Amino acid sequence: MDITPSPRILRMLGEIEFDEWQCIAELVDNAFDDFTDIIEGGHSWPGGYKVSVTLPGPGASLAGAEVVVKDTGRGMTRTTLEQAVKAGWSSNDRFDKLGLFGMGFNVSTARLGRRTRVLTTREGDPEWIGVEIDLDKLGPDFEAPDINEPKDDPSEHGTKIIVSNLHLARAEWLQRNAENLRTTLGRVYGWLLDNKPYELWVQGTKVKPRKLCRWGDDRFIIYGNGASAEKIPAYIEIDQTFQPADACEICGNWQNLGKDICDQCGSSELRQRERRLHGWLGVQRHLDKREFGIDFLRNGRKILQYDKRLFNWTNPNDPTAGVDVEYPIELVNQGGRLIGEIHLDYVPVHYDKTAFEYSDRAWKAAVDYLRGEAPLQPEKAKAAGYPENNSPLARLHKGYRRNAAGRRCLVPGDGNRPLHEETRQWARKFWAGDPDYQTDEKWWAQVLIHEERVETAKLAKATGDSKDQADEDAVIAALGGEGSTPTDEPSTTEETTPEPERTAPAKPETVQERLARYVDSSEIMPELSRTFGLPDLGQLQVETRTLHEHIEDADNHPTPIWLALGPGGTATALIDLTHEAFTKLGLEPAELLVAEVSAALKVKADSHLTHSQIAARLRASCLPDTAVDPAVIRAQAAELLADIRQRMADNVNSDTQRALSYLDPDEQTQTENALIADGGDTLTASLVGSGRFLLHAPPLYLVKLLENWPEPFMEGNVFAGPYTSLTSPSSRRLSLARVVGYLNDVATLLTFQASPSVSQLRRTRLSLQLLQQELAPEEQ
Repeated sequence: MDITPSPRILRMLGEIEFDEWQCIAELVDNAFDDFTDIIEGGHSWPGGYKVSVTLPGPGASLAGAEVVVKDTGRGMTRTTLEQAVKAGWSSNDRFDKLGLFGMGFNVSTARLGRRTRVLTTREGDPEWIGVEIDLDKLGPDFEAPDINEPKDDPSEHGTKIIVSNLHLARAEWLQRNAENLRTTLGRVYGWLLDNKPYELWVQGTKVKPRKLCRWGDDRFIIYGNGASAEKIPAYIEIDQTFQPADACEICGNWQNLGKDICDQCGSSELRQRERRLHGWLGVQRHLDKREFGIDFLRNGRKILQYDKRLFNWTNPNDPTAGVDVEYPIELVNQGGRLIGEIHLDYVPVHYDKTAFEYSDRAWKAAVDYLRGEAPLQPEKAKAAGYPENNSPLARLHKGYRRNAAGRRCLVPGDGNRPLHEETRQWARKFWAGDPDYQTDEKWWAQVLIHEERVETAKLAKATGDSKDQADEDAVIAALGGEGSTPTDEPSTTEETTPEPERTAPAKPETVQERLARYVDSSEIMPELSRTFGLPDLGQLQVETRTLHEHIEDADNHPTPIWLALGPGGTATALIDLTHEAFTKLGLEPAELLVAEVSAALKVKADSHLTHSQIAARLRASCLPDTAVDPAVIRAQAAELLADIRQRMADNVNSDTQRALSYLDPDEQTQTENALIADGGDTLTASLVGSGRFLLHAPPLYLVKLLENWPEPFMEGNVFAGPYTSLTSPSSRRLSLARVVGYLNDVATLLTFQASPSVSQLRRTRLSLQLLQQELAPEEQ
């Protein structure tokens, strides 16, 4: 009997849900598979491995438009071509290739258009041979006309797929989204394009591999103190081989060794294959709300991108339990930074190549190895009856789940706060190919700058250094006395000072010489070095540098900031940190820099907007982290308080009962509810040798605990200020009151949900900076 399917089946393939980029990717897969065969066969290939995608041009009529995918592969014989265009046909190697089900060609071409022409030729062939599949003309005999075309160069080789009679909506998408298509394909094929000699071009522009912006192999943090200190790298290589298995060449089933036939289809075509899990897990150089998680690849193509399944845990002993999201749990609004790239060449995937078969035991084994069976959070694992989770992901989670600025968490900062928005901008420069942002040195330098500024502020505070100290001679002179004369020898009336030799007057310093001198004696300020601009005013690429000396502008006028304009829309901003605008008037460098940039952009664009209108828009779009925004300041407060909670919890283990005694009944209820919601135990059970309950106590309780029992937390334990070493009760009260006041401001903001006033937010933001400076340095 003849069971050839109706031509309607081919037409229905076009109704299968494939996005436009997936249609193109299916055709690219076939070309890359051919390239893989060439490389594995050890053949030289002087023509290179190139796939070119041509789309309807911008603004061109879509009537008669085509989508063309051309490669420089080996080409096909007529017999191979006839098999390749049949629905359901696949090569006999279903495991090492990107093309999986033999339907990708038919689905993608039918979804793009009604007519497809396939032309192919091998080196030395006299002509192109091919076939034309017109879904509107294909009859029940499934006969499609052959095509023969001459070729100019006998050495030419490869395959061309030309799709016409395009589906209007999909053609319009491709016409206007060439750049988006390049970006998407750069993500999907990023590993192959970076590690293989393959080239992919779209509309005449080369597709660049989208690499992950991670910390370098040698970066690490020290988690814990003393004997329990643990070095946790920011990059963990993964290479785990599981027991080999038999794979069925017919249906793709994997099964244990030692059976003669496939458990699923009964075929005897079984082949023993390796099951190797390899790649890496690591830490991104910036936080992102969406782009974090693990990329999973099959044969070099990304099947899952920024997947977050490994951050979730479900209790296997409680089928009714919901999914517990374990990362991120701090600063959720800022996103996460744990990432990875894992190769799972042996795990079955869904037909559209956007998912693995999650019920397959190979997937489950990979997940168990990467993240472990237990919760990632140690206390939650303990409460659920699991031993400590030491899986690769659990180690990274332990070391990098917090996002506090400095070396402890490997987060760049400016001495007061983490630079989340700034590092996201640096990541965009990394992806744009800026050579200054390819390694992690820019990020690491800002981590060290943060640490240096924190230590400088603490040292200045400890030594009582102040730029406002009075000049003693000036005071005496004001009172009518005589100031001291700073000479080495007493002056005498007999001695006369010889007249100095006359010399030629010094050549006046040019503006460019002055600018160069300032630049040579300054330090770059990364957190304010960026592109400032607005769509209707243009942009200015500003490098900001700081000095500790007086600055004169181009007109020889003293100024707190000199914005020196350069060529090509660039500028250098020089900031005199000793200027009274900052030391006495309380202005921030960012405020005056925005004012200067606003003036420059207004003149450049000849804009009718006022300076204040431009400055307000610049501040909102270019410096969002400096805004008096309740969400931003709450996030910063939550981040700092999480750090303080952990430190305080570590210092009450010797007497947790005393710490508990300061909880009033309402606070006990809130704490216990939070403990249970986090998968923990009751409040009483959690007290056994642990101050973990502090991690869940109300924020204002921490203020009360510090006020009533300061000894475990002052003197460098949590806060640097002295307490027990002070002999005067009044001195102790003053030292403690300062820290309590700052902590109270932070805790109050996090306790009450009512919208605070701008003045309250300004106060809390300042308290955040001052409280950060009060923290004792952690042991590294």
